[in-house]
Amino acid sequence: MKKVSYAAFGGPDVLDLIDAEEPHAGPGRIRVSVRAAGVNPVDWRLREGQALGAHPVELPAGVGLDAAGVVDEVGEGVTDVAVGDRVFGEGADTYAEFAVLSAWAPMPDGLSFAEAAGYPSVVETALRIIDEVGVRPGQKLLVSGASGGVGSAVLQIARERGVTVIGTAGAANQDYLRELGALATTYGDGWVERVRGLGPVDAALDLAGSGVIPDLVALTGDPAKVVTIADLGAPEFGVRFSGVAGSVPDALAEAASLIARGRLHIPVEKSYALTEAAAAHADSRAGHTRGRRVIVI
Repeated sequence: MKKVSYAAFGGPDVLDLIDAEEPHAGPGRIRVSVRAAGVNPVDWRLREGQALGAHPVELPAGVGLDAAGVVDEVGEGVTDVAVGDRVFGEGADTYAEFAVLSAWAPMPDGLSFAEAAGYPSVVETALRIIDEVGVRPGQKLLVSGASGGVGSAVLQIARERGVTVIGTAGAANQDYLRELGALATTYGDGWVERVRGLGPVDAALDLAGSGVIPDLVALTGDPAKVVTIADLGAPEFGVRFSGVAGSVPDALAEAASLIARGRLHIPVEKSYALTEAAAAHADSRAGHTRGRRVIVI
């Protein structure tokens, strides 16, 4: 089978499309014929050699956590799916023609494989950090870097929970944030004052890692009210870096429910072929994403 892999840490150019042995579903696992794989910042952070404790890397390594596809192998003990079912979920080395998933759920009706592949890690992360930052109904949450996949999910899930959200993003994505129910403002010079003009902030999330941690602490008044998924230096300011996943099956079930009720929609901004994985990583790292990027196989 074809699979994206890298034998050394580095830039996007270390990615190679190789011929690899097919993986197989062990106990409690399933294998899917991958139709699409989500592109997440963790993918290129690991490829660069960033030390993310929740995701140890042994070289040579495959790429990708999220996938949507058709079940073609069911491991021992798995009873909730059958060969031929359409699922989305999380596993390992999903930039490939076949991948083993450790968590999955039936694909919601009406979703394409490309759309479904964009949800698993994104929704798990969004649910986790909303809970970790402790924001409650009636409060105001600031989301720095709000237009990407996780930000899109946070805005919609928080809105569903009765939380008011202020989102920062580039000028081109202001209308997009408003469509998701956020109070929108741009980052850049004067952004702290613009946020203050939208009212007091009870909690804040840093999704972009753009050096804003001290400002978020100042806006909330307490480092315990700030969580980041992007700034590894945040603990120096007393701010929690969240990198360990919670319950992916629970997140998938909640995602499916929200999607089915029309309460969650994350658009696919751009799709790539397996041969374009390096371009997908470069684009993801550059930021300014509106929604999700996916590999289509």
